[in-house]
Amino acid sequence: MERLDGMDASFVYLETPAAPMQVGMICVFDPSTASDEYSFARVRRLVEDRLHLIPPFRRRLVEVPANLHRPGWMDDPDFDLDQHLHRARLPAPGGIGELERYAADVVSRPLDLQRPPWEMHVVEGLEGGMIGSVTKMHHAAVDGIGGAELTATLLDLEPEPEPVAAPDSPWNPEPSPSRLALAAGAVRDLLRQPVVAASVLARSAEAALRLLRHNRRTETPPPPGPFAAPRAPYNGPLTGRRHVALAQIDLDDVRRIKDRAGVTINDVVLATCAAALRRHLEDHGGQLGRSLVAAVPVSVRAQDEDASSNQLSAMLVELATTIEEPMARLQAIAKSSRAAKTQHHVLGPDTFAELADLTPPALLAAAGALESRFNVLGRIPPACNLIVSNFPGPPFPLYCAGARMVAAYPMGPLGLGTALNITVQSYLDTLWFGIVACPDVVPEPWTLAEGIHDAVHELGKEHALRRA
Repeated sequence: MERLDGMDASFVYLETPAAPMQVGMICVFDPSTASDEYSFARVRRLVEDRLHLIPPFRRRLVEVPANLHRPGWMDDPDFDLDQHLHRARLPAPGGIGELERYAADVVSRPLDLQRPPWEMHVVEGLEGGMIGSVTKMHHAAVDGIGGAELTATLLDLEPEPEPVAAPDSPWNPEPSPSRLALAAGAVRDLLRQPVVAASVLARSAEAALRLLRHNRRTETPPPPGPFAAPRAPYNGPLTGRRHVALAQIDLDDVRRIKDRAGVTINDVVLATCAAALRRHLEDHGGQLGRSLVAAVPVSVRAQDEDASSNQLSAMLVELATTIEEPMARLQAIAKSSRAAKTQHHVLGPDTFAELADLTPPALLAAAGALESRFNVLGRIPPACNLIVSNFPGPPFPLYCAGARMVAAYPMGPLGLGTALNITVQSYLDTLWFGIVACPDVVPEPWTLAEGIHDAVHELGKEHALRRA
């Protein structure tokens, strides 16, 4: 059994029916590039032939009795591909709106944790003869980058690749341990924990002291602290309903703005989101007296590290939504982002993950039960107003069963009292935005996608006027 680390376990325990902890991807494929005509049977055969390359697809969670320790991953002896791979057809006209509504229904439903926690929906009936896919995995198994890497195992660099080599031997799942064996293993691990805990707490204390000294420097104003975000229309008790909105912008436009303004691509992405949010707040009577604060996940994954786990930290960035002028807003965001990155470096990328490993599972389970019943995080001052995640994808075309992938929209989870998540991925020459919102908290979330398109043009136009 492979035991979950503390961060992965927190995604299991803090999941509620109103906040399924899962990451996803919406892809669109053009089957005209395939030598053979599209068929669902061909896609199913491809997935089945590559299961041995994706071990997480056949592993399920195993709980430890009495929450003595964190749960672990074990092979599922009852694995059945047909419980995870589904076929669907969109109603006419099969446009982006129909795809958004289908994806929203998929991500609104929690995964069954008694089975390997993933689903893939092959979606037919898209306009233009396109084929779509909506894939989701539990956040305990992967983060956004890891999920993209795992699903990329089902993709190829060319329409007609060499056949994937069959495994050396048939899959033989390991037997499930007894409850007694699970409890005994937990006790053995816990007996070693005091020594580890002492070391982690000492390093954490040193990191906290470094951070305190750093934040006292007047020349380096700190980024926003936890629970310093204003209450906004994006915070409140979540319901199980979801809305998904999709947008895309030209990556070259973003690069031009980045180069001319002397900032990063992530700064431009944050500024684009900030402009869309500012317009959304104005349209719905929101308060602009204080800047919105975004939680920005940070990958700490090593280049050769296993994709089937979370290697994440996070930083808080002010989105400067109180600033009207677009380029001034971009520079303010870049300054806040630099301060957050510096603080993150001073604190150390592994500090939060190590502390999460020390958190008693029973405490996390109790917190999850409390949140599930009373939705506490939606009622207290918010830790942030929304989540904005941005990660790079491949700059070259990918294919599935010969069909070229022409769009790839990522999707992230809601939580921490936040009802809005904007996740961004690059693919080829485009940035693809997946906006997931709880429509019972966020008014008219679909208008945010329109704001994304307008915001990048506004930034480019503003910079051109300044140069003139």
